[in-house]
Amino acid sequence: MIIRPARRLHGHVPGLPGDKSITHRAALISALAAGRTRITNFSTSQDCTSTLECLRHLGVSIERDGSTVIVDGVGSGSAGLPPRFRATTDALDCGNSGSTIRMLAGVLAGQPFTSVLTGDDSLRTRPMKRIIAPLEMMGARLTSEDGRAPLRIEGHHPLTPIRYEMPIASAQVKSCVLLAGLHAEGRTEVVERGIVTRDHTERMLNWFGVDVKAGKEGSVGDAAPSYTVAVEGGARLSAHDIAVPGDISSSAFLLVAASMLPGSSLKIARVGLNPTRAELLKVLDALGAEVRTVSTREVSNEPVGDIEVRGADRLMPPTKGSEANTLRGSMIAGLIDELPVLSVLGTRVEGGLVIRDAKELRVKESDRISTTVENLRAMGAEVEEYEDGFAVQGPVRLRGAHLKAHGDHRIAMAFTVAALAAEGESYIEGAECVGVSFPEFFQLLDSVTER
Repeated sequence: MIIRPARRLHGHVPGLPGDKSITHRAALISALAAGRTRITNFSTSQDCTSTLECLRHLGVSIERDGSTVIVDGVGSGSAGLPPRFRATTDALDCGNSGSTIRMLAGVLAGQPFTSVLTGDDSLRTRPMKRIIAPLEMMGARLTSEDGRAPLRIEGHHPLTPIRYEMPIASAQVKSCVLLAGLHAEGRTEVVERGIVTRDHTERMLNWFGVDVKAGKEGSVGDAAPSYTVAVEGGARLSAHDIAVPGDISSSAFLLVAASMLPGSSLKIARVGLNPTRAELLKVLDALGAEVRTVSTREVSNEPVGDIEVRGADRLMPPTKGSEANTLRGSMIAGLIDELPVLSVLGTRVEGGLVIRDAKELRVKESDRISTTVENLRAMGAEVEEYEDGFAVQGPVRLRGAHLKAHGDHRIAMAFTVAALAAEGESYIEGAECVGVSFPEFFQLLDSVTER
């Protein structure tokens, strides 16, 4: 893909594809429910299609017409009775989707049959011990190749409830344990200390009638209070239609591009503004970007609103010193998907940008620390690499370059944004991988780009 520099971004985006994280959960949880659920603005990503295909192989009836999906849940409709999935001898192909394999493992751990979950070459390199450990604590039996996919789940064993303290911040692991807990006898609790990961699963389970208990623990003024989420086994899930909001992680690429290009004026409608996902907007504001939300409301138990952004010649953090220019600690979990494109923004920020405590980036679709550093350096940026992040010097004018996506959709999109703000053309090798999460990306970006 050849990307030419842009003058500005201008216009109105009436809506983005459905939020990937919410879409995965909508499909899985509606399959567990009794009755028919209609899901609108279902994500067009290949990852979410992988979730649907796995559910179809498990006997779930699914109809799809574009971005509308109808799921006939296999829930019994009675409390205490498990959903009626169909056993399959075929391995369930999760494609490139870590969300699919980790959350579906929690669902299948409580089923009375054996399942095998696998995926593409990239997915088979990613760590799965983080879900294997708590599921085995619950009594499930799993086998794997050195803690990686394929995963064999022997679901013939009854699950017991646990109180699981998360060793790493991961919404996928939290969701896996909660979904398994629906089929354990008793109360399953997940404890997060200091960092609260995205809470879409809790919200979605509530939307389907599950009494999810959630709240902080610890003393007032505690430096690292814990957040506990609990579900009771045997809960009854009832079908409930869902309107999926636009994906805020997808909006990040448009928002950063507009912020970097002087004279830009862009409005994106109907974006999900879940507080556990909206850290991006706080960071943009702290770095001096002109961004605001309007028309906020609640849709399917998720906050939604419109985002407006304007471009500037240079971003000047209103807070002096390094505070605004450093992303670390508890904020990282809420920014994990946006860190590559924020690193690009750092090249326009007075004082640059430092990202630490983000070692999780090394086990994504690519090693996002090394791939980000490699591409930024190719464009003339000065970057120092750390084991858990990097420091980007700024402001600096980027130059067009040969860039590599490394099979990672977020790297491809982040450096498309960089190329728009660079001097001279850029070539992105492997740009087609954006289809994993945002197939409409290039077409939508082109519709609001002026050269």
